[in-house]
Order: sequence, then structure tokens, then C-alpha cells
Amino acid sequence: MKKFVIPILTIVALGIGLTLGTVLTKRSNSLGINTIGMKQPASGESKIDQFMHFVDATYVDTLDMDELSEDVIMTLLSELDPHSSYIPAEDLEAVNSELEGSFNGIGVQFNIQEDTINIVAVISGGPSESVGLLAGDRIVEVDDSVFVGKEINNEKVLKRLRGPKGSQVKLGIKRRGTEELLEYTITRGEIPIKVVDIAYMVTPVTGLIRISKFGENTYKEFISALATLRAQSATRYIVDLRENSGGYMDQVINMANEFLEKGDMIVYAEGKSYPRYEAHANGKGSFKDAPIVVLQDEFSASASEIFAGAMQDNDRGLIIGRRSFGKGLVQQQFPFSDGSAMRLTVARYYTPSGRCIQKPYEMGNDEDYMLDILHRYERGEFVNKDSIHLTDSVPYYTKNRRIVYGGGGIMPDIFIGRDTTYNTPYFNKVVNYAYTYQFAYAYTDKHRQELNTIKTWQEMSAYLDKQPLLKDFTQFAAQKGVEPNWTDIKISEKALMRLLKAYITRNILDDEGFYPLFFEGDPMIERAIKELETIGTTISE
Repeated sequence: MKKFVIPILTIVALGIGLTLGTVLTKRSNSLGINTIGMKQPASGESKIDQFMHFVDATYVDTLDMDELSEDVIMTLLSELDPHSSYIPAEDLEAVNSELEGSFNGIGVQFNIQEDTINIVAVISGGPSESVGLLAGDRIVEVDDSVFVGKEINNEKVLKRLRGPKGSQVKLGIKRRGTEELLEYTITRGEIPIKVVDIAYMVTPVTGLIRISKFGENTYKEFISALATLRAQSATRYIVDLRENSGGYMDQVINMANEFLEKGDMIVYAEGKSYPRYEAHANGKGSFKDAPIVVLQDEFSASASEIFAGAMQDNDRGLIIGRRSFGKGLVQQQFPFSDGSAMRLTVARYYTPSGRCIQKPYEMGNDEDYMLDILHRYERGEFVNKDSIHLTDSVPYYTKNRRIVYGGGGIMPDIFIGRDTTYNTPYFNKVVNYAYTYQFAYAYTDKHRQELNTIKTWQEMSAYLDKQPLLKDFTQFAAQKGVEPNWTDIKISEKALMRLLKAYITRNILDDEGFYPLFFEGDPMIERAIKELETIGTTISE
């Protein structure tokens, strides 16, 4: 009989459970919840709408239905693709401002060191410059309240310093050499967002333009930069899209149009409810005959890949660098009535040869998708071309019948791996803990008077080469707990000096001084210059 004990007990338990459930359901009706007389969902409502209706009407506790709605929306979007997302109302302005042409604020660049806001640069023509704020000032009070300490972060600072145009904020400032607290009332204004980081001549006939993102004014800034370089005798161009995560499609289409012949396809896109859209060059570009090289890396995504794909598939210019990110999805922003919004994937885009460069993803599994960059690093893809694996084995053909592949980004024509020859434990530690950056700010602050007399990056480089910069830095790092390892330092000396000089120069001359020093010896730029010396207007095997 014992062998029947467990099955019998299981049946009894199930019976009790079912009975208990029935009793509770019946009892709930006996407690005055008249589900028959209760207002029912409107005819034609989706199951989600019905669900929200019943929860709102009958759930045991009072709920914040707006908050619950946001949770439901975020959960649903997370089950779609990695790039569909929900943006709460309080974050929408900040998120949109990344791509818009301006934002409203006081017009300073800052960093946080030793729990204090340090003004790195004052934007020319902005509200802070007009009242007399200076680089090196420290913000210690905001609207008569102390604003220092471990609790402050970039997000909190932006929330306090940004605001509606015409509104005011009162700042308490500590300035080197001045004992008293300085007080400034600043009227917030429109601050332009610059997306062309730098445009300068890398050889007497070669201009380089670095673009950080494809925002509202990218094409306008880009064409202005091209014109400036042409006026400086540039006849060939390097377009640097490294770490450019993308942005607006219309901006990249206009950019690509400058280099392509009439009728050349730039990109096409289509989706279930997104009729096929094709963008073709109109033949009015001003640089159709100028040799061009595009630089990209593993963080070049979306619109950056559209530009690189258009140049590659039309055999218009060389792509140099590493495999790009692999984002071939198009998002459209839809606003909600409460001021929030969602960005929903509405189409896939394709390069002129027909490639979809979107890397594989599993719906509802964003974690593996985002870790793809780490996996690439771990298998050596950043240093070895043979480690690269694209998922699409179908060949596509460029204008001149070269074979290219899709399924995971744009493969460069010329692979340049990361330079790791200077990586030592000492170098990695001081860089990862941002001690190079912190030292540069402290050094600038201490020597600002003499540094302010220097007007070009070439003069700054020559001046800093005469200073005991490396010795001063190793002492600074030692105070932070990183004892000097002179074997490591000797290996990393060139890279360390490049970073220190570039960061110090940025504090005085902004990006116009930073990038020429930061890019000294850059292997991608050096290879681009070499290729441009022999490249024609088309690429052929």
C-alpha cells in the first residue's frame, strides 16, 4: 500500500488547491466586487489595454498606473530588439539634446575632481563668458546652497546648471589667487553643440575632419569644414568616424552626396510599414573628384556605417580601421501625451550593394548583444584581422565588382589593429584611473598664466617638451598610490607624453589644440596619408 501513498497525497493536495482557489474566487464575489456590473473594457481594446483596465479597477491595492504603464512599455520594448527604447519625460530633453543643434545652459565645460566642479573651459560667446567666469574656476555653491561633496555627479550638475532659456542660476565661485567667494548670476542661453571635433591639415595637401555624431547640424558643419580645408590647399580628405555612434539619416545622406556621382545610391531602407526608401546622389556635390579615406573602428555605428558603406560600395574611397559596430536598424521617435517618448525600430537599412550590416541579435536578450564588443576583444579581433567573423556568407558586389559581405558591420578595406606596444601595467593603471587627465588639469591650473600666452598647438608642444613633465607626472601618480615602475615607464613614455601634452593643450586651446597632439603617430592616419598619395578617385582590384 505504501507505493500508493505519494500519488494519493498529490491528488489530495491538488484537490485542496483547486477547492481553495474556487472558494477564494467565490468569496471575492461575496465581498461586494460585482464583476458583472463592473464597467467593462471598451470593445476593440487590445489585451494589454484590457489588462491595464482590470488591474486599475480591481487590484487589491492602489497603484500608480502611470508608473505601471511605463514598466509595461519598457518590458515590451525590451522583448523587441536592442535599439527600441523608452525615454521618460524627465530624460527626454537631455537625450534629444545629444543630436539637436543646441541646448539651454550656462556655457561651460566641466569635470569633477576632489568632489568639486572644476570649469575646464568657458564656451566663447556663451552666458558664462559674458559675466566673467574663467577656466580654472571652481563652482562651490549653486543658488546659495553648497554644492560640493561625494554626492555630486555629472547628472546632478547638468540638472542644476541647465534650464529654460532666460532663466537664471546663481553660482558661488572659488578662484585661484582670490580669497573671497565670488558670486555670479547667470542668465541661461542657447549653447551650440559642435559635432565636428576638428578639421585641420595633416599634410600640406591633406585635410582631416573628425565627426563625433550625426546631429541636427552635422552636414552644415561638415561642409563648412571642407570649405575651410580647401581654402588651406587641401585636395584630398580623411573623414574620421571612429567612435561615432550615428544619429540622423538625412545628415549622413547629405554628407555622402558631396562625394558621389549623380545616380549613385547612398542607402536604402524598408520595413513592414516603412515603404522602401532609396537615397541617391544628385550630382551636385562639390567634392566628387577629391580622393577620400574613411577611418572607422568597433564603435562606429549606424549613420557612420551608412557613410562608410556608401563610399565602399560605390568604390569611391578606402575604408581603413577595424570592423564597425554592426547597427543596421532605423528608429523613429514617437511622443506620448505625458512628454515621454519611445524610439521604435521601423526599418532596416541596406548599403548600395544590398548588404544589411546589422549584427545578429536574439529578441529579448540585450545583454549578449551589448557584450559582443567584449567578445570581439577577447578573441583578438581588435589586433588580428583573421579573428574577424561576419555572419553573412553571401557575397555582395561593389560598383567595380569587388566582393563585400554584410551581417555584422562594415569590414575595412585595410585593417589596422590597435597598437598595444605601449601597454604596460603602469600605463594601464594611470590611464584607467584617469590620473593622466587629473594631472593635466592640475598642471594647467598651476601654470595657467604662462600657458595662456601660447596660441598654437605647435608652440604648446615645443614648450611642454622643455618641461620636466614626465617627472612631475610620476610624482603626482605616486601621491595617488601608483609607484613609478621605470621599466614600464620607458616602454610607455611616448604614449604617456602624448596624452599629457594633449590634455594640457586642450585645457588652453580646446579641441583645436588637443587632436593634433592626440593623433601624433596615429597608425590609421599615417596609413591614410600614405594611401592618399597614390589613390585615385575610384578603387579597383
